[in-house]
Order: sequence, then C-alpha cells, then structure tokens
Amino acid sequence: MAQVDQDANGAFPWHLGVYDAHCHPTDTMASIEEIPKMKARTLTVMATRAQDQQLVIDVAERLGVTASGLAQNEQRDENKEKLVPSFGWHPWFSHQIFDDSASGDAGAFDEEAKVLHYRAVLTPKSEDREFLRSLPDPRPLSAFLNETKEHLLRFPFALVGEVGLDRAFRIPEAWLPEHHEQRDDSLTPGGREGRRLSPYRVHMDHQKKILLAQLRLAGELNRAVSVHGVAAHGVIFEALRETWKGHELKVLSKRQRKRLRDGFDLDEDTESEEADGAQPKPYPPRMCMHSYSGPADTIKQYVDPSIPVDIFFSFSTAINFSSGSSDKGAAAILAVPDDKILIESDLHTAGLRMDQHLEEIVRLVCNLKGWDLEDGVARLGQNWKRFVFGA
Repeated sequence: MAQVDQDANGAFPWHLGVYDAHCHPTDTMASIEEIPKMKARTLTVMATRAQDQQLVIDVAERLGVTASGLAQNEQRDENKEKLVPSFGWHPWFSHQIFDDSASGDAGAFDEEAKVLHYRAVLTPKSEDREFLRSLPDPRPLSAFLNETKEHLLRFPFALVGEVGLDRAFRIPEAWLPEHHEQRDDSLTPGGREGRRLSPYRVHMDHQKKILLAQLRLAGELNRAVSVHGVAAHGVIFEALRETWKGHELKVLSKRQRKRLRDGFDLDEDTESEEADGAQPKPYPPRMCMHSYSGPADTIKQYVDPSIPVDIFFSFSTAINFSSGSSDKGAAAILAVPDDKILIESDLHTAGLRMDQHLEEIVRLVCNLKGWDLEDGVARLGQNWKRFVFGA
C-alpha cells in the first residue's frame, strides 16, 4: 500500500468541531487545565480503574456537556462544556474485581481469600504469595456495578468505558521501596507507571465476565460503550455477539425494502422491533471499537445488518499509525463504512499535543477516504454525535 500523505492541503477547520472519541487526560491531572484552551470541541474521557473514577466525575462536573448546552448545540460555551465522561473498568485491571454474583459475598477479603482469588484469575497460576499479596485488595463486582450505575444516572450523556478484552497485557510488578523515587508523581496512580511487567495475565474467562457485566449495564441504561480489544479479535466479537444473541434484526429482502420506500407497511415483527427500540436490552445500543487494530476483512462481521447494535470504529495516530502499523491501519480505515468511522487521540495528557494528534488522524482519514477536509471534519463530527447521543 502506498505511503499515506499526512499533509492534506488547506487550513484545518477546527471551527466545524473536532471530537475525540477516546482519551485519558485524567491520567495526568496537571493537564486538565489545558482542556478549555484546546481547539478540539469535545473529548470523550475514559475511566479505567479505582483511582480514576472520581477524577472523571470531578472533571465532568466542571467541564462536562450539559443538557442545556446540547440543546443550544454549537452556541454552547465551548470553553466550559468540553467533555463527555465514560465510566468503566479496563481489562488490564479486571483481576482487581471479584465476581460475587454467585455467592453474594461482597464482604472484605482476608489475606488467604485474596491470594486464592488471584490464583484463580491469573494465568499462569502463581505460587508467589508475596506478589499476590502485593496486589490491590479485590473489589466486589456488584459494588462496582452499583457505583457505575450511580455515575451514569448522574451524567445522562455518560458512556460505559473503557471496557474490553486483552490477551497481551501482563500485570505490572509492585513498586519496591528502593524504586519509589523513580515514580512520576504527575501520573495518576494505578497504571503501569514504568513498572516492570510480571509474567502473569488475567485469565480470558475472568476478563469476559467483567466485560459482559458492564455491557449489560450499558444495555439497561441505553448507553454507548467504548471497547478495547488487543490480540483477542475473534474472542471479543464472540463476547459482544453473546449480548445480542436472540435479538438479531430481521434483514429485509429487496422486495421488502422497495415496499418500505414506497410507503407500504411491513409485517408485525418489523413494527414491533421499531416500537421496542427504547426499551432496556441486554446489549448496548452503540459501541465503538477504539483504536481498532484488527484485520480489515473482519470489519464486515461487525456491520452485518442483522446486528442490533450500531458499531463504530475509531482510529488514532498513537496506536494505528505508530511505527510499522500504518498499512494495516490504512486498510482498516478504507474498510469501515463512511458513517461508522471516528477519530481519537488515546492520549493520557490534554492540551496542544492532543490537538496535534487529532489533526493528524483527521487528515489521514480524509486522505484515505478521498474526502475534502471540511467535508471530512463535518462527517466525523456527525458520526461522533450519533455514537454518543444516538440518532
């Protein structure tokens, strides 16, 4: 594939509205003050673990999009209403949740129960008690879901995210006392923070339990979801499909589509599906496969017309166009339908660098799709609004 030209001609039309579909500025709280100064119109800000849920709430209370602001659309105060919050538990931290759905035991873990939990959910099974004891005390899934539901009800436009599956990630080792001076105090605790990686991964069955529970919550509250998937593209599609199994849409024949265009009523099944559209479902109404890194030829399975979920794909220069991955990312962008594509920064710090990443990925998408720059920015903005707020 030919090298993508990142330098599309023309001044960049920030005034049309550029929307970041996935980012993590609360990982660097000092950068939050830069958000009102950014050229990007709105950031979709992810929560991922225990340490950042409240941080996302705090920032959303200051800078979140409100119902009155949305009603005013482009007339809202762009320096104040700059983000949409997302609340979720990332697969990298899914071992820190224990599934209490069967036992109903949401009490505190003693040391032995903690060790047994981590032995059960990590692979390979660890006999290193010191390492297992160094991990955070596990939290009950029921308590996390209840808290997340409260957050989502508090912010009516909030998403569920970041959630997903990851086969590649390994659990970081604990900070040793002699290494504490190496910590970067500007970073929100709980992430990797430069720590060495252990040999342990979270068992895929456990990751899937945590993912499915969050997808069901999103369906209950009719919220969109931002989905992480690394080295698990087949597994994650099967997990997502499990949520809508039995709810597939009836695919119309050419004759039925013609009758619909001509104004004829279709059968009762189709009408009931339309009437039931606002009811809670076991699956979310919309999903975004963030920084989609799967093969281009698998995109068609996500956009099958029988799937009742509106599935989008977002792309970033940080992930999709890092060294050695540009051809794969370009092929995926070309395979995504024009009305299903989003852009993101996936950065952990807000400000000028985030704006630069957004401009770069917009120009790349427009070049690949053959869109005029202003037309492309407008298309991408409409796609983001449909993903976040629905039709």
